[in-house]
Amino acid sequence: MFKQNMKRFTAITLGVVTASIFFSCSNDSMLERDSNENNLASFTKAGRTSLAPIEMNSWMSGLQDNISISKISIPGTHDSGARVDAPVVSGTAKTQDLSIAEQLNAGVRFLDIRCRHIDNAFAIHHGAIYQNLNFDDVLNACYAFLNSHPSETIIMSVKEEYDASNTTRSFEQTFDAYVQKNPSKWDLGANIPTLGAVRGKIKLLRRFSAGTTKGINASPWADNTTFDINNSGVQLKVQDYYKVTNNDDKWNGISSLLNEAKNDTNGKLFVNFTSGYKPGIFGIPSIPTVSNNINPRLKTFFQTNTKGSFGVMPIDFVNAELSELIVKTNF
Repeated sequence: MFKQNMKRFTAITLGVVTASIFFSCSNDSMLERDSNENNLASFTKAGRTSLAPIEMNSWMSGLQDNISISKISIPGTHDSGARVDAPVVSGTAKTQDLSIAEQLNAGVRFLDIRCRHIDNAFAIHHGAIYQNLNFDDVLNACYAFLNSHPSETIIMSVKEEYDASNTTRSFEQTFDAYVQKNPSKWDLGANIPTLGAVRGKIKLLRRFSAGTTKGINASPWADNTTFDINNSGVQLKVQDYYKVTNNDDKWNGISSLLNEAKNDTNGKLFVNFTSGYKPGIFGIPSIPTVSNNINPRLKTFFQTNTKGSFGVMPIDFVNAELSELIVKTNF
């Protein structure tokens, strides 16, 4: 009798386990099917060209050629080459932890490059502070990245920084000399292009004066405010409130432009600087006082707002996690 009961118990147990496995597998299959259907719906909506996982070093490969760069959420960096702080007083010049190459691999596709014109060449500066980096170093990192990842584009803002020294030509002429070394890697058109037109290239956003058409003209740059630039057929809106006396005011400016970008139907290019500094004792600027407050708010925003076109966001002390949250809003 005991053996019969044990056999019956074993049979019942095996039956329950088998049923559990079956229903578990069945549920997993249904969940997987539902997930795949949802992914397919997302793919159709976003115009992705692939259902492969999003890689941060080649995320633009998942976007269609015909999308305007103004309709892409693009993580960027402010003062992209500034990794050296001022001597004695920290927090006044350094804006990034990652190198240019590391930024690009982390998903950054907008670079803010500040060039001091010295000896007919460009040295990377933040104000008076030389960043132990030259424009050739920046370009070599960009060219190497684009050669390895031809599906990507880099929007590069170029601005003259600090005082020129020992020069015999204009800032524009020196810039032209750099481009002429590798012209196929540049798009100098004045328009806001589609992604397909600039894959594998640097798209210039020009913040210096020029005698000829040269990139998207952003040279009439207003100071410490939010402003529009209206060129022939090209519209930009920029938030660059950088003297931050109140972080709440700064965040209000950022979030307002994020929402405006998401709802825009006119193809305007939004450039939304999340960076800034807070004047401290004797007016000494503190950059981390702003970024340590604003970057967590950005993270929270994009954990909630997971879909949409939010424009270009140049950020201080960007990291891979924040960059990825922004990138994923495109898919």
